[in-house]
Amino acid sequence: MPVQARTIPSIDLDLTIKNKVISPDGFIRSAVLAGGTFPGPIISGRKGDRFRINVIDELTDNTMVQSTSIHWHGFRQQRTNWADGVSFVTQCPIAANESFLYDFTVSDQAGTYWYHSHLSTQYCDGLRGPFIVYDPDDPYRDLYDVDDVASRLQIETTIITLADWYHSLAKQSSTTGDIPTSYSTLINGKGRWTGSPSNVTLAVINVTRGKRYRFRIIAMSCEPNFTFSIDQHKMIIIEADGEYTDPLTVDQLQIFAGQRYSVVVAADQSIGNYWIRANPDPRGYPGFDGGRNSAIFRYGGAPCHDPSSSSKVENPFKESNLHALINPTAPGLPYVGGADIVILLNISVDFAHIPFPIFLVNNVSYVPPTAPTLLQILSGAQAAQDLLPHGSYYALPRNKVIEVTIPGTAYELGGPVGAYTFQSMRNLIVFQTASFPLAWGEFVADLPNDHPLMLFCQAFLLRHS
Repeated sequence: MPVQARTIPSIDLDLTIKNKVISPDGFIRSAVLAGGTFPGPIISGRKGDRFRINVIDELTDNTMVQSTSIHWHGFRQQRTNWADGVSFVTQCPIAANESFLYDFTVSDQAGTYWYHSHLSTQYCDGLRGPFIVYDPDDPYRDLYDVDDVASRLQIETTIITLADWYHSLAKQSSTTGDIPTSYSTLINGKGRWTGSPSNVTLAVINVTRGKRYRFRIIAMSCEPNFTFSIDQHKMIIIEADGEYTDPLTVDQLQIFAGQRYSVVVAADQSIGNYWIRANPDPRGYPGFDGGRNSAIFRYGGAPCHDPSSSSKVENPFKESNLHALINPTAPGLPYVGGADIVILLNISVDFAHIPFPIFLVNNVSYVPPTAPTLLQILSGAQAAQDLLPHGSYYALPRNKVIEVTIPGTAYELGGPVGAYTFQSMRNLIVFQTASFPLAWGEFVADLPNDHPLMLFCQAFLLRHS
């Protein structure tokens, strides 16, 4: 009998990118949105599914960028590197009134991901959304009762998105070099700022006493990191950046731009309202007066009003205490420098650059090429040094362990190494996104290079593109 080929389930959808005037914190402004909402619609599926996502560009507001591309943050894109969505690296931007079909299979990944524009600073104008991949063999399924990502209308969900929100357009700051300060933190698309009208509502996470919830926390930030907590409730971390971890109980969690965590929270307190807090670092406006940087954790049967709870932190999260559930041993030899290839990336700033300072990696500033990197390769470029822009590419031999060292700087950075999972050589954490230390330390990570692709290593902050 002939062997029957396995049919891969396919999820087909259109994702329309459009401009819309919104006021999520009470301030009215035009935005760039996926599906007309902020955050964008939930995309979800199961491990092994094929996703065919047709992105349609209907942008018309000429005060903002009208082209776009969508990056599916955290997916390895094995054999589909062209669908990674990074403008000028794997594709040309999608022009206004055009569309692009992203077609990729998530064969061996599950967990919490997200999608966002990857053209200049466009996603800071609103183009961000959650992407969840369920695992039929979730090893922690017995730890929680509810993981409700089924509502694409986002009426009820265990997804918690954290986003900085600006009252100025991203295009303005990218042309002047002025780094804006976010006015508010939006939790699931709602928030308040110091000038919010009195009728501005906050996001509400509804729970039933006695149930355990798997909350998927996504930092969709352009700049600040957030310190996250739920008053009087503990969190058990079970996933970081799509990788299962050993369970770790904390009552406060610092989460950087691009990072994702799954935490289990038991609704075991008295029926009432409790503050959810997401305090930004000073690149935002820290503080909780008037319900800023907050949402509401509401038990069934509690009255519909703002909480009066207080925060008491006794067990804050320390990254060095978090360890991978599977394969906790970093590739290569067990010491710094024990990889096949060692790459040093020195980060600096050229303050003399006109019209504004720019970041440098090994004294080179990345400038998007006129032809995407992938097209250059397909057109005959044979070596890293042949690719434009010169000095921004590093050749990674296949089937080798690559060690990347980034010495600390006076500037806080945070960012993914493409969609690769890497392991810190300092404490064997498994991550896709890391917070880089300041001047007194360094970040060292090992990653395997087991299939051909291009990695875009970036500082995942507003100025990174």
